[in-house]
Amino acid sequence: MAAQQRKLHSLEGIVAAFALFFVLALTIGFAQAQTQKVKVVYLRSAAVMVQDAATGEVVINKNSDAVVPIASITKLMTAMIILDRGLDLEQRIVVSREDVDTHKGTRSRLMPGTTLTRDELLLLALMASENRAAAALARTYPGGVQAFVKAMNEKAAELGMSDSQFIEPTGLSPSNVSSPRDLVKLVRAAHGYPLIREYSTRDKATVLLSGKQKMNYRNTNGLVRNSRWEIDLSKTGYISEAGRCLVMQVRLASKDLIVVLLDSWGKQSRIGDANRIKKWVEVTASAGI
Repeated sequence: MAAQQRKLHSLEGIVAAFALFFVLALTIGFAQAQTQKVKVVYLRSAAVMVQDAATGEVVINKNSDAVVPIASITKLMTAMIILDRGLDLEQRIVVSREDVDTHKGTRSRLMPGTTLTRDELLLLALMASENRAAAALARTYPGGVQAFVKAMNEKAAELGMSDSQFIEPTGLSPSNVSSPRDLVKLVRAAHGYPLIREYSTRDKATVLLSGKQKMNYRNTNGLVRNSRWEIDLSKTGYISEAGRCLVMQVRLASKDLIVVLLDSWGKQSRIGDANRIKKWVEVTASAGI
């Protein structure tokens, strides 16, 4: 009888062990399913990287090593080169025919002969992505455009942007290329310049062309006008070879994040992707994942 009871106790122990294993397996499987459900984010941009600016942790990675044209994201580098040189921002500069776009034939309200300060040109290049403003900044750099482009590539090397190449200051050439991984480094560096942070996120501005004609400009990133977003730095870009591009440093779920979206198809898809990332970050944060 005692032997039979010992046998029953042994069987009960085995059954209990299997039951415990089964419950643990179900619990872990459910948790993994929930995590997977939350962590999937579908983006229309072809190449993406989201990084925690404080820790360097990669939050989202989609083709982050892809080397592609970056369009007017270029202008962040253009601004850094101007500010690094310490040029007089109040110096008045005349827009020249040399500043007219010969790559894409884009239009501009800055007609040749228009006079603006270097500071105003910097503002328009960053906020409104004004191509002639960026071209004029490079043309009037000591040594001209050639020296300016050389400085751009030297700065890229200094920042460890090994995937990047610049051949002109506006981003209109598809030969200005980089990767999301490199552009995270660019955004991080540009964020260290207070003027770039201020000008790239300003909603709108009015400038006096040649000290006479008022001209209104708006930021090319509509998210800076959205109260639900806390944006510290922003730059948009578009040429046909690059698609719609957007880089930002933002505050989301108590974290400073660098967001890089390249080659997004559709006029509003980069904004849609940014909003999807925002929602995803907030949901994962609230879920403690």
